[in-house]
Amino acid sequence: MTLEQLKDKKAFLFDLDGTLVDSMWMWKTIDIEYLGRFGHSCPEDLQRTVEGMSFTETAVYFKKRFRLDRSVEEIKKDWVEMSLEKYRKEVPLKEGAGKLLSWARDRGILMGIATSNGRDMVDAVLGALGIGSYFRQVTTACEVAAGKPAPDIYLKVAKDLGVHPQDCAVFEDVPAGIRAGKAAGMTVIAVDDEFSDHLAEEKERLADGRIHSFMDLFRDGNY
Repeated sequence: MTLEQLKDKKAFLFDLDGTLVDSMWMWKTIDIEYLGRFGHSCPEDLQRTVEGMSFTETAVYFKKRFRLDRSVEEIKKDWVEMSLEKYRKEVPLKEGAGKLLSWARDRGILMGIATSNGRDMVDAVLGALGIGSYFRQVTTACEVAAGKPAPDIYLKVAKDLGVHPQDCAVFEDVPAGIRAGKAAGMTVIAVDDEFSDHLAEEKERLADGRIHSFMDLFRDGNY
């Protein structure tokens, strides 16, 4: 996949964690630490099971599966407190992401974020990285009826941007997100991430194209 193949798109839509920013390591750390508070180890299947769930859906799942003596809102508040400092100081942009954002803005391509994360955390990382101004629309999965792999969040971002789904390119790092973009009728590019390397074949099969980093989009040398 190169920019030549995407040049006619009117909007680029991005997942956040693991796609636009290198943050999946942080969530694994938080899961281990948080469950440890309640005497639980972190199951091997946890990340895949909650993949694509909204922030609220994930908190509901944790409360039920691990029988946590915390309300859903308290669980979400705990996670926000644990993550904000890391988002502000330790989470970088993925390689080439800044170059792609500048390229798209210079060409009038609209950009939006469709994330399963909570809004406080999104605002924290966008502010810390200084990239908030690139995005016309930021939507969290808590704002729609169902999280990924349902297409709701991507359809909402496209509608709010005023573009048709077929005119959108989606960048995603996990199968649930790729499925969501495809179900919305959009072109989907799978982005490699260390924490989903074991799903590389599935991602490539589901998506319209796959990149190791955003720099791959520029490899034809015309941009």
